[in-house]
Amino acid sequence: MSSLFSTVRGCAAFLLLLLNSVFWCSLLFICASVKLLLPFTAVRRLIDPVLNAIATSWIACNTGWMRLTQRTRWDVQGVDTLQRDGWYMVLCNHQSWVDILVLQRALNRRVPMLKFFLKQQLLYVPMMGLAWWALDFPFLRRHGRAALAKNPALAQQDRDATRRACEKFALVPTSVMSFPEGTRFTAAKHQGQRSPYRHLLKPKAGALAMSLDAMGTKFRSVIDATIVYPQGTPTFWEFLCGRTQCVVVRVRELPIPQELFGGDYAGDSAHRARFHQWLEALWTEKDAQISALLGPAAATRRSAGASDAALATPAADR
Repeated sequence: MSSLFSTVRGCAAFLLLLLNSVFWCSLLFICASVKLLLPFTAVRRLIDPVLNAIATSWIACNTGWMRLTQRTRWDVQGVDTLQRDGWYMVLCNHQSWVDILVLQRALNRRVPMLKFFLKQQLLYVPMMGLAWWALDFPFLRRHGRAALAKNPALAQQDRDATRRACEKFALVPTSVMSFPEGTRFTAAKHQGQRSPYRHLLKPKAGALAMSLDAMGTKFRSVIDATIVYPQGTPTFWEFLCGRTQCVVVRVRELPIPQELFGGDYAGDSAHRARFHQWLEALWTEKDAQISALLGPAAATRRSAGASDAALATPAADR
């Protein structure tokens, strides 16, 4: 009976998510068509805040259906002093598609609209791909090492896409969101990387460096967000079904070191080393924070069950 009730809850949550998305996306597409037909900076300055307001309302309604259908306990700290009138770089660890809903709920209407770096393939996701395009989410192509070795010019494509996106972000207050690990955490990936962190994959600095290079001192600061699921990382369906007992979010605002501005990440090895040193230090602190939030017993369970959890996670949610 409990399993049946959980499934009904999941179906209800998914239906509310779908209806909410269809409603707000319809408004979004109408406004986006104006921006498409009149691609002028003055028009963008007028339309972009409207598009962001629609997306913010969309996220707020997502929080509403979560409250209606979920029994999850939310433990969120560190968001009270954030402001909506500036530009932020937001960094977070990545474990599940649920992370995006968690970040949106924790930060919505506390900071400017979150804009994510997305894989190029996600542009073709029905309805959502067009919505992300309308909101100027940057789509990046992921090239493997073999392809880059064969054609180094491919690396310039992502740099150009990031720079174009950041030029648009500079027009209105924006929170540029990045998962520095580049992919969701699994035990197999963690082992394959030989990651020096207990709960994290190795961070990648390229997209962050390109954002700083393109936007410069426009950024107010870094928002370092840490998400922890004490009972284990949920799949998207498990979250919809209300099986996530608790979500812990810790947020802190950090200054961006002045030496990271104005450098050439691709061409200056010394600047690149400084960037990696800063990010790795931040990741070391985050890893220790996750261990403290999980506690000794929970951390042991996570370590022991990570492989089983990774195998049990559907391929679509990895």
